[in-house]
Amino acid sequence: MNNDLCIVIPIKNEESKLYDCLMSIGNDFAKDIIILDSNSTDQSIAIAKQFNTKIIQFDWDGKYPKKRNWFLLNEPKDTEWILFLDADERLTIEVKNEISLKIKIKDVEGFWLNYANYINNYRLKGGYPLKKLALFKRHKYLYENIGENNWSNLDMEIHEHPIIHGKIGFINSQIDHKIDSNYKRLWKKHIEYANWEGNRFFDLKDNQFKTSLTKNQKIKYFLLKNGILPPVYFIGSYIFLLGFLDGKNGIIYSIIKFRYFKKVGQIVKKLNREK
Repeated sequence: MNNDLCIVIPIKNEESKLYDCLMSIGNDFAKDIIILDSNSTDQSIAIAKQFNTKIIQFDWDGKYPKKRNWFLLNEPKDTEWILFLDADERLTIEVKNEISLKIKIKDVEGFWLNYANYINNYRLKGGYPLKKLALFKRHKYLYENIGENNWSNLDMEIHEHPIIHGKIGFINSQIDHKIDSNYKRLWKKHIEYANWEGNRFFDLKDNQFKTSLTKNQKIKYFLLKNGILPPVYFIGSYIFLLGFLDGKNGIIYSIIKFRYFKKVGQIVKKLNREK
């Protein structure tokens, strides 16, 4: 197919996930496959070299831009479309076929992507659906710029989304999202993300930091402000969205999210005390 598409995979020490991710893309789906690396010390680069990829190193100076925006601002815009794909995500044949068709639609600027969550190679039937705006026209848009004031050590955009002006479509087929089965490693990453989200919320609330929030972000921060986000999320995910049908894996997923949002709330309380 060789679509007019560049796939960018930001990584740091993803040797356990990267091979399967690249295999799922294949050789003829996208014009370019870019590995955007943050100085990995494992075998990630050796794995990437087994495929037809271009490897770019990113060294963050602690300031804007972070990883994705840096790429969008600095790398040659050789394709019309860009897809940011994480190493724990897998493109299915259905997703690739649908993307190939829909990026040819003339009046669409970007697409929301749907994801199927997997824990221990088990596909979750219940829980909140995962959606990301990660496929868009490359030459026009950037991810939102959040003034982090040195409160984050993460060199890549996490929950930021691209600011897109124009029509946004939907890819209905699902990308497979393989949640890390090493729960110690998974929780460590969640703590990093919770620190970022807690500080971001604190900035929004106290400094009236203006940004474009999605509908889901507005709901999330409203519940967080009122101190009820962890139980509301757990009850919604496990009961109302039928997470209990997934047995052990369903309860694990719901508890992980409960603990994550509880940690976010704890960070916000700590920042309020120190204010």
